[in-house]
Amino acid sequence: MWYQFFKFTIFLPMVKYGYGTKVIGKENFPRQGGAILASNHIGALDSLVIPASMPRKIIFPAKAELFTGEGGVGSKIVAWFLKNVGMVPMDRSGGRASAQALGSITSVLADGNVVGIYPEGTRSPDGRLYKGKTGMARMALSNRVPVVPVGVSGTKSFKGPFGLPWLRRPVVIIGKPLDFSAHATDKPSTKLLRWVTDETLAAIQQLTGQEYADVYATRVKHGDLKDVGSDEFVLPRPGGGEPPEAGADDA
Repeated sequence: MWYQFFKFTIFLPMVKYGYGTKVIGKENFPRQGGAILASNHIGALDSLVIPASMPRKIIFPAKAELFTGEGGVGSKIVAWFLKNVGMVPMDRSGGRASAQALGSITSVLADGNVVGIYPEGTRSPDGRLYKGKTGMARMALSNRVPVVPVGVSGTKSFKGPFGLPWLRRPVVIIGKPLDFSAHATDKPSTKLLRWVTDETLAAIQQLTGQEYADVYATRVKHGDLKDVGSDEFVLPRPGGGEPPEAGADDA
């Protein structure tokens, strides 16, 4: 109830009429059944623009600490909002906690819902598309659900009315669902996970036209490439396009 209330009374009008968002390819979005929405990530408002633009409810995993409400009134409001619109806490500490978080996502998909994921794991530091993490691929393969590639552009915000973050005519493009069911397995190899991830990123790249850098964005934002950038890692596309042979190990 709260998700629909916030979407149709606040967020959709703001995204559609305030920002002037253009949505292309709505006919490609699955009308029912579990699915994973995989998108590039270039601006903080992506997580507002994307779900407001989709024909179905999108559930994004959010950092587990945001659900605690610790840290003052603002934190309590954020925690209340996330819980009441149905977002899923994602514990990134590893081990049993992370496994439980993935179990929650499995339940969401099994119930026929759509989970939104940014495979790059963080916002692009320079507008390029970066190497994807394989968690999304593991979810798709183990839950046997399609992946819907989505490309966003124009979501770099600026100060707008009343000092609020604002956008000017962003574009959201929904691609045709990717079916990896022929490779579905509960125990995918590292090579298979990487192939599914690369194919998903390649589909996103076709929608956005972004230059691709075959390195994790976190290295460019916070790691050893912070001062030098990712120029030496630029490739025409993610991966090579060929699936791993059946039964291939990770040697």
